[in-house]
Amino acid sequence: MDSAPRHHLLPLAALLIGNAALALGPYFVRMADSGPIAAGFWRLTLALPVLWLFAGREAPPVVPVTRKMLWAIALGGVFFAFDLSSWHIGIGYTRLGNSTLFGNCGSLILMVWGFIVWRRWPKSREWLGILAALAGAAILLGRSFEVSTRTLLGDLLCLLAGVLYAGYLLILHDARRVVPSWRLLGWASAVGVPILLVAALLHGEPVWPHTWWPLVALAFSSQIVGQGMLVYALRHFSPLAIGLALLTQPAIASLAGWLAFGETLGVIDVIGMALLAAALVLARVAGESTEIPE
Repeated sequence: MDSAPRHHLLPLAALLIGNAALALGPYFVRMADSGPIAAGFWRLTLALPVLWLFAGREAPPVVPVTRKMLWAIALGGVFFAFDLSSWHIGIGYTRLGNSTLFGNCGSLILMVWGFIVWRRWPKSREWLGILAALAGAAILLGRSFEVSTRTLLGDLLCLLAGVLYAGYLLILHDARRVVPSWRLLGWASAVGVPILLVAALLHGEPVWPHTWWPLVALAFSSQIVGQGMLVYALRHFSPLAIGLALLTQPAIASLAGWLAFGETLGVIDVIGMALLAAALVLARVAGESTEIPE
């Protein structure tokens, strides 16, 4: 008799756990004693065997994967690597809540991109999302500028990461219709691993860590638990539910920033985060997108 409630509770639990795991990613990046780009390298490298294990359990693509699609996947992997590089560097300069919000702005960028492609003006709800995003981003960027130019740089790097992640999703748009989720993520991650390693070395970062637990936790939380739970949960919920669950990420990241690093939020900060978070929800609903956040 309790099979039906369990059937509904499992996707909900997966959705919440997946968002919570992704929200802790910036904390583990901050705790790692490797460089931030190197942390991205280990995030993918340590998770790659598990990704391929999951990919092996998926059905093969029904339609043959063309050479053009393989090149698109490779280019997507390049964008993914640059996305992680920019985001992880930005995490070190700004508050964890800000990094999570700006890093997840891909939904907003995809919505605006849709207006360009479809050559139409936004609808009323979409205008609300755009205005809320502009107001929220202006408040958060202004507050960061008041604190330090380094903090503002961190926000801008995380925002750039969101732009790169949107590019990654656009490039892989056709491949996502053909290649199963885990296989696609595994291929893109495999492309990103050497790029992140070279980028870390060129940036002069320490690559080999003295303490492994933050990097293992980062790979486990962001690439395995976070991605895995959402791959399972996304098919069970509407874009509105996905967007609302996304709101847990900046809340958890802000809590981690407060407990671990003493990052406090004023009333104006909360208003800015609320506006930007509301814009992310509206963008997800308007675009009918269920892409996986970072």
